[in-house]
Amino acid sequence: MAVELLDRNSVFFAQLTLTDRPIMWLSLALVLGTVVALEGVAWLVHRYLLHGPLWFLHRTHHEPQPTWFEANDLVAVAYAVLSAGLVIWGDLNAHWAREIGFGILVYGVLYAVLHDVIVHQRLPLPRPLRTWLLHQRGYLRRLIRAHKIHHKHLGRLGGQAFGFLYASRRYAD
Repeated sequence: MAVELLDRNSVFFAQLTLTDRPIMWLSLALVLGTVVALEGVAWLVHRYLLHGPLWFLHRTHHEPQPTWFEANDLVAVAYAVLSAGLVIWGDLNAHWAREIGFGILVYGVLYAVLHDVIVHQRLPLPRPLRTWLLHQRGYLRRLIRAHKIHHKHLGRLGGQAFGFLYASRRYAD
């Protein structure tokens, strides 16, 4: 028996049989597991590589820049290339690689929205949204506060709060 997704004649959606459901859930779990695992990987990369040997790139994120581009943005480009490569390779060979690539993509989108748009406001936000963000409690407030504490140290050493999406309760008011 088959469960049809959307239009039966659509070339964009395939039929999902009942025997494919476990594979679908496994794929979703791998994507979400990659997102969660990447927070740990990002913490390690940020702490030991970006504030270590790759400081020459990351320094631009801690100092005012005359343009919208920071050399640190090349790190995001590297993650995007890795993500695209895994998706392509996974489509051709190993499907697990595709799901990991999509997990990296999801993490990258969350990072871009939360870190670049909300925390650093690298894209102009409407005044009502900026005001709303300033009065937030809970997760967003902790995230913004943790990142401000991280940026309190302009140098390579002495920093804290190296995560991007996880904000500990110790950063609450």
